[in-house]
Amino acid sequence: MAEDGYKKRRRAFRLGHLAEFYAAAYLLFRGYRILQLRYRTKAGEIDIIARKGNLIAFVEVKARRTVEDALFSVGERNKARIRAASRIWLAKQKDFSELSWRYDILAVTPWRLPSHVPDAF
Repeated sequence: MAEDGYKKRRRAFRLGHLAEFYAAAYLLFRGYRILQLRYRTKAGEIDIIARKGNLIAFVEVKARRTVEDALFSVGERNKARIRAASRIWLAKQKDFSELSWRYDILAVTPWRLPSHVPDAF
């Protein structure tokens, strides 16, 4: 039984990394510059930090069967951790006063282009 749980977690981990890579490629295609992938702090983690002009997008990537499942899978606790990590990242930026930022969700669903939801929370 423990082996099955390990295999499921490992598969989900790989699927998550693949979805993040796919999402980053999609954002590049849409004119964003990827500043960081999987930014981690003690406060939380941000999947992708992307920039377009003076706009910073903190992007949460979710791989789910439907876009709705992806959007509803980002809970309040997850949002708080992303916000906390983003404040740490922003504090380290020299051009902080010139930047605007938002929190996006990018849903990766099977056999479709990713769905980008800007300013999701």
